[in-house]
Amino acid sequence: MSESLFISKIEYACYKKEELFNRSKAKYAIRSMFAGAFLTLSTAAGVIVADLMNGFASGTGRFVFPFIFAWGLVYILFLNAELTTSNMMYLTAGTFLKKINWKKALLILLYCTFFNLVGALFIGFIFNQTSEFTHLTSKSFLAGIAEHKLSRPNQLVIFEGIVANIFVNIAILSYLLLKNSTAKILIVISAIYMFVFLTNEHLAANFASFSLVAFNKIAGQIEVFNLLNIFRHFSVTFLANWIGGGLLIGLSYAFLNKDETTYVD
Repeated sequence: MSESLFISKIEYACYKKEELFNRSKAKYAIRSMFAGAFLTLSTAAGVIVADLMNGFASGTGRFVFPFIFAWGLVYILFLNAELTTSNMMYLTAGTFLKKINWKKALLILLYCTFFNLVGALFIGFIFNQTSEFTHLTSKSFLAGIAEHKLSRPNQLVIFEGIVANIFVNIAILSYLLLKNSTAKILIVISAIYMFVFLTNEHLAANFASFSLVAFNKIAGQIEVFNLLNIFRHFSVTFLANWIGGGLLIGLSYAFLNKDETTYVD
């Protein structure tokens, strides 16, 4: 007989998020900005390496980029940043388990989402003042990412977003339940590599790549890169990520562990 580690982790996560949000919205905003910034850092490095690899052998950049990008989530987890797509799991599970009020959970989630974007925009601007980003063209790996994603219809974005946040929250769950730091890193990188390689839709990842494009000359060379289309894409991805991470992972594991003492996570 044992208590669920999953439930205790969810309870503590909801408690500390709500406590910080109530006590200092500025500090919560900064932790959220760090999450957007960390993913933008790894995205920026990844797209430059992808262009370099594609210069040696066409197509190889797609294999390398996901590995570099995945380290952004490792930074987020080990440095306690607040990521919207993992909060979808934490807060949905917490609401079901009555560890947090749903109105407060939604407010925290939206607040986190906004400042993830602010953090991504901040780093996106900084990177576009560096030498490597002055050489980007409409044929660059980064431009290809933005054009490919923003050309997708809503129905496709929904399914791509669901899959993406299933992968991401497999990584988050593994990080919560495993004890060994090396094992945590390997599982996180494996799950993130898969969704990025498959070009699934992840809101914070899109914040990162679109922010890097926004401050670069290539933005004007991508026909589908406009505010209305970007807002459409972000909105649909948000909903899809919540279904994948909040309902299919968070709610499912909360249900599986509630009122159980033997078969628990």
